[in-house]
Amino acid sequence: MRILLADNQTSVRSAIRLLLEQQPEMNIIEEVSDAQELMDYVNNYCPDMLLLDWDIPGKPPEKLLMKLRDSYPNLIIIALNSSPQTRQAALGAGASEFVSKNDPPEYLLAAVRNTRIKGKK
Repeated sequence: MRILLADNQTSVRSAIRLLLEQQPEMNIIEEVSDAQELMDYVNNYCPDMLLLDWDIPGKPPEKLLMKLRDSYPNLIIIALNSSPQTRQAALGAGASEFVSKNDPPEYLLAAVRNTRIKGKK
């Protein structure tokens, strides 16, 4: 599972990387901090999964998700945000799953594993 991590906060990216690198089946292939870097990377390297900070700078998240869904319908996208109220908007915009940044780390691991399994079907 090749995972792209998109979040503008270095500390969040580091924490998620540390968590996922402990899992043998998960590989963070790159980290990006804004929407332009995200699109450039996805266009060039086609990751299997994207962990997307809902508040990533550079483009409104709904428009970013719509563009990603149009161009890469098989890309698994897990939206991340500190506000659980964002869940409906993220799922409605096309995210495969939503995880609050305030949830325990196990929630993110479960979401990555579950969406990976669904994505293989």
